[in-house]
Amino acid sequence: MSDSEINHARSDRFSSTGFILAAVGSSVGLGNMWKFPYITGLYGGAAFVLLFIFCILLIGLPILLAELTIGRSGRGSASLSMARLGGSKAWGGVGLLPVTASFLIMAFYSVVAGWTLHYAMLSFSGVLTNGANYEELFAAFVGSWVPICWEFIVTLVTAMIIVRGVSAGIERFNKLLIPALVLLLIVLAIRSMTLEGAGEGLSFFFRPDFSKLTTESALVALGQAFFSLSLGMGTMMTYGAYVDKRQSLGTATLAIGLGNLLYALLAGLIIFPAIFVFGIAPTEGAGLVFVALPAAFAAMPFGSLIGGTFFLLLALAAITSAVSALEVPSAFVMDAFGWSRSTSVLFIAILSFLVGVPCSLSLNQEAEWLIIGGQSLFNGVDFVVTNVLLPLSGLIVTIFAGYIWKGARAEAGLHPGWLRLWLFMLRIVSPVLVLLVLLYYTGVLKL
Repeated sequence: MSDSEINHARSDRFSSTGFILAAVGSSVGLGNMWKFPYITGLYGGAAFVLLFIFCILLIGLPILLAELTIGRSGRGSASLSMARLGGSKAWGGVGLLPVTASFLIMAFYSVVAGWTLHYAMLSFSGVLTNGANYEELFAAFVGSWVPICWEFIVTLVTAMIIVRGVSAGIERFNKLLIPALVLLLIVLAIRSMTLEGAGEGLSFFFRPDFSKLTTESALVALGQAFFSLSLGMGTMMTYGAYVDKRQSLGTATLAIGLGNLLYALLAGLIIFPAIFVFGIAPTEGAGLVFVALPAAFAAMPFGSLIGGTFFLLLALAAITSAVSALEVPSAFVMDAFGWSRSTSVLFIAILSFLVGVPCSLSLNQEAEWLIIGGQSLFNGVDFVVTNVLLPLSGLIVTIFAGYIWKGARAEAGLHPGWLRLWLFMLRIVSPVLVLLVLLYYTGVLKL
């Protein structure tokens, strides 16, 4: 595909508002609604929240801006943009890291998104609030073939959105969904905060106990700040290629960061009052959403409606992130092979679905052939992507934008003072912190 053809393909652009909403949609997925609350519970409540906010500013926003500048200047997929700006095909090869990460994320993320759709159906129908053993229910469900049907639905819906293009597909979807998600979050947060006895949960979420902060909690907060903004997966580089030159990237970066933070805080306002009211430990871990919260909803008035709305909200949030995860490898295929958008999306969607099937089946305790190194294929792919590919890609972005590509300063469009601060963070602070996250999550750095 020639440069002129690629530039023509990139003529389908985001509007200013559409771009920010799409980028926020990419970041407001299950990571904030599922992971953020339980790691906040594990690492000290409000003190961890403050640390998370600090890390968003310290590591998240500088790398986010770097990815956007690379994408807008390169006007291509993550791989093509880095090859163009780096002046070498070798950088295009390096750019395959975030593309690969995004593809694998789509493969297992669509499985989890399917879980949320299934639980929404169970809740609205009343099955989830009939006093079931929620731990056994969840184990039986994820170990069956049923999640594959839901995975197919999620993949199909996601593909149908992005095959329509940037403005008519991705932008229009996020313009509808993000405001709706915020409205649903606010309604559920108000309901949760008005439960009798909700004050204890609010106190845990808002009253910091700094004695609980440790080096480990700082690294976890750094990792969550990094992952929650969809950094390292090529999304912001890919979306950046669809951004108009008149768009202020600095303003957009700040808006995306604030939107991501708002979503995480609203999630906490929903979950912590509810779990304290119904005697659920905030340290329940990953089972908080699919095991502990259904028990809380079952004990609430109108629990079926509230629980169904919550899981529907989770599903919609997951699909907004799945849209960006599928777009990244699809954009790469369009650039690399010159295929049309519809052909590229169909190819990647089918491939990611096929990869997701064994990931899902591996959660069946009897599927020993899908157990690798003592853990399921699902958990193994999740570990490699989250703990290796994403931070490694983020580290490469800091080095590329900070030292290799000389046009980053002009493309960022920052005032001199902010530019100096950004370059300092990008060249000195962010690489060190991302490296620490990489070493910690891979087990090299022991605490």
